[in-house]
Amino acid sequence: MSSKHIPVFSYSLLHPRYWGTLMLLALMYLLSLLPYRVQFFLGKHIGRLAIKLMKNRRHTIYRNLELCFPLMSVSERESLVKKNIDNSGLALFETGMAWFWSDARVSRHVTIKGMEHMEQLEREGKGALMVAVHSMNLELGARAFGIKKTGMGVYRPNNNPCFDYFQYQGRSRSNRTLIDRKDVKGMLRALKTGERVWYAPDHDYGLRRSTFAPLFAVEQACTTTGTSLLVDASHCAVVPFTMVRDDDKVGHYTLTICQPVEGFPHKDPEAAAVFINKIVEQSIMAAPSQYMWLHRRFKNRPEGQPSLY
Repeated sequence: MSSKHIPVFSYSLLHPRYWGTLMLLALMYLLSLLPYRVQFFLGKHIGRLAIKLMKNRRHTIYRNLELCFPLMSVSERESLVKKNIDNSGLALFETGMAWFWSDARVSRHVTIKGMEHMEQLEREGKGALMVAVHSMNLELGARAFGIKKTGMGVYRPNNNPCFDYFQYQGRSRSNRTLIDRKDVKGMLRALKTGERVWYAPDHDYGLRRSTFAPLFAVEQACTTTGTSLLVDASHCAVVPFTMVRDDDKVGHYTLTICQPVEGFPHKDPEAAAVFINKIVEQSIMAAPSQYMWLHRRFKNRPEGQPSLY
């Protein structure tokens, strides 16, 4: 990744137009200093308050669950919506944990399983496409992993240069660097040289470089074909992982690194999209209440089909 893509601090970021951003970041830092149980309590209640102010987001969560799990009972769906709202509030705090906690504090709260798969790929000199989903605590998972093995995250630069600078600093704290999601050449260079690249193909990124593939009960979900491009061009391993907050132990997370997948369909973007969506389903089901259901996952439809929202 060339230096021109790396956000650099300048005094212009202290301009009054960014004071709101700076105050938010300062608040995130101060809150991250609190005991975990206090953050857990505050996060849930902030999520409940925020959803009252953004009722359209609650509708999106409910509609996504309705589309993906049509056989789920209304009571089960409502219960999952409530848990997901709580976890949405906690995500603000978990982002602060990822950006501001010390390595020691992160490591106390996160257990990593499956690191032997990374060791084996290192011995083989093989790059790994680390396939993630947008769980609410993904930032913390990437930080915990980076303490043990550095990687390169794929991200979208924020339109606010002040927030983008601190976002970059926080996300790259334990990882090597970040790669703009449009920088395909940068991702390929990293993978070909044996690097680990964090990649989340679970969202609807638009119709460009995409196809439609099944996702849960939705037969045609707009799915990126970027996974196929990266794997075919770099011959890297595809390694799914999940980050789950454990229900039976407050403040404890388990990061599970799976074995490299077998049978990935090469030179077939459509089949690869179907294959990768199966991985996405399995990852989401590791903790469905902790997934980012507030994203309009099915916003793009095949030509002529009505909106699902």
